[in-house]
Amino acid sequence: MLALCCMSAVLGFADEPAVVFTPRQQRRILQHSPVPAVPDDPTNDWDRDPAAAHLGQALFFDAGFSRNGQVSCATCHGPMIAWTDAQPLATGLETGTRHSPSLLNVAHQRWFFWDGRADTLWSQAMHPIEHPGEFDASRIEYVRRIHSDAAYREAYESLFGPLPPMDDEQRFPRDARSDSPAWAAMAETDRDQVNRAFANCSKSVAAYESRLRSVESPFDVFVEGLRQDDETKLAALTASEQRGLQLFVDEAGCRQCHSGPLFSDFEFHNIGIPTGHGGAPRDPGRFDGLAHVQRSPFSAHGPYSDDPDGARARRTASIVQGQEHWGSFKTPTLRNIERTAPYMHQGQFDRLEDVLAFYNTLEDMQLQDHHQEMVLKPLELTDAQLADLAAFLRSLTSPLPPKSLMGPVDPRTGKPPSEPIEGP
Repeated sequence: MLALCCMSAVLGFADEPAVVFTPRQQRRILQHSPVPAVPDDPTNDWDRDPAAAHLGQALFFDAGFSRNGQVSCATCHGPMIAWTDAQPLATGLETGTRHSPSLLNVAHQRWFFWDGRADTLWSQAMHPIEHPGEFDASRIEYVRRIHSDAAYREAYESLFGPLPPMDDEQRFPRDARSDSPAWAAMAETDRDQVNRAFANCSKSVAAYESRLRSVESPFDVFVEGLRQDDETKLAALTASEQRGLQLFVDEAGCRQCHSGPLFSDFEFHNIGIPTGHGGAPRDPGRFDGLAHVQRSPFSAHGPYSDDPDGARARRTASIVQGQEHWGSFKTPTLRNIERTAPYMHQGQFDRLEDVLAFYNTLEDMQLQDHHQEMVLKPLELTDAQLADLAAFLRSLTSPLPPKSLMGPVDPRTGKPPSEPIEGP
């Protein structure tokens, strides 16, 4: 492929010098687009079922599953804020310790939460329900509410079959939280029935969330132009954005962690980011997350997975927890980054420029004696280069998911369906 020379006069940048990409830079650029189709999740047999997605949408927006009736999934993942909450720290019943990441394109990820304590999208959806600072509910009350609501019950049983007889409070006591003596006293078969129904509901939520795609940005149009030698499409990026792209794939070294079409390796790194609370790091991050996912019955290799011996299950089971995992957090996607401030796992930085300033100087980096990433070096870019890099990153912003991608479910409305079961 010949080196691309985007002539400024042709592209409307008469006062700007032409941006010339080398063949190597072009090859790297092409690796970032397009975003492929959503991968199948073999651990969730209902992943592509539109009726399951419809039920999942209703569950996603329903605050009635929380202890105070005011917290839903949409509390921290609002559709009008790029499926996040624009707050430094997530807030349900209490203020949490980490930032709410966006759900856009979430089905492409391999690990979930900042610490990877879930290895499937459906198991991620289960965690907030019983977390005391989020929903502060219980799985047994969650399933009981599905059982007692006629519309939910019909929707569930049309997909998954009969619910447990939750009106039998001798077998399914109301106060039986999963960490309580009452839960331990239940028959193992009854606990299994509740767990399976709880997992099935979460698989519906995952079927809905997997449809939250936003992948057609100005950058993607530019890449189409690069492949097709189409000057009109190449003009989708300004000269500043093109210079920022050139820095991104080359001198700035961003691709070490922000690789591929989602601009993330979706792995875990300790980069010494200053803490949100101002003191020394105390969040173990991946170290605890890995231990959690490996012992969870709701992991890809657990009894509620629909593919317990598959590749995802083997990956989870094979990782050995090490000291290097302490304090490391998942690399976030850069797509739609303009909409997802504040940034980092504690929302430490309010603006994109603040993030770039940190990488540029590594000022206030939290140095540790062990398990510290050694690949980072200050970028030492000029102010003009930093502005170009920020401009490029903003070119990764896409429209909200179009209706054509949703089938019968349209998350753009930000509202639950009128009924949890899909109509004719």
